[in-house]
Amino acid sequence: HVQLVESGGGSVQAGGSLRLSCAASGSAISNLYMAWFRQAPGKEREGVAYIAINGGTDYTYAVAGRFTISKDNAKNTLYLQMDSLKPEDSAMYYCAADQWAFGLGNAYRYWGQGTQVTVS
Repeated sequence: HVQLVESGGGSVQAGGSLRLSCAASGSAISNLYMAWFRQAPGKEREGVAYIAINGGTDYTYAVAGRFTISKDNAKNTLYLQMDSLKPEDSAMYYCAADQWAFGLGNAYRYWGQGTQVTVS
């Protein structure tokens, strides 16, 4: 059973940066497909960034060029570097993982509890 714990959220002014972390336990992330999702109040959860086992990445159009997903297999941790933040990036951010590749789709089996990002 994979457990995921996000951290790094907070409040930041528009144009600023944050780095989210997702610490995994119960399985090596080198064997997992992983992604970041976000959900704002009243909106559906959306896939933000995805990283495959081989390191390939994909981003939703709204964050491409501003956000960077990465992972450190030695630390068993997933990251999301968020630059040039906008108020519309405000949401609860979740990391997700699975042994199968779902890209930016939300069929992942394992989810973290979320970390709040607020951009003003």
